Amino acid sequence: MNTKYNTIFINGQAFNCYIDMSLKELLHYLEFELNSIVVEHNNRIINSKEFDIIFFKPQDKIEIITIVGGG
Repeated sequence: MNTKYNTIFINGQAFNCYIDMSLKELLHYLEFELNSIVVEHNNRIINSKEFDIIFFKPQDKIEIITIVGGG
């Protein structure tokens, strides 16, 4: 089987993902709670409605920030 991968960077760390993996699929794979994160893709904050339509190119940069509530 000839599977193709892209190397992207998540919070500065290299990560290989399938070329047809969406941002939403990646976030689920990494077990993030989608309602409690902020995602930046190549220096642009991404609205959660766009998670399904964003696919990666080699060397893309993703920053994921987890929101923590408390008092």
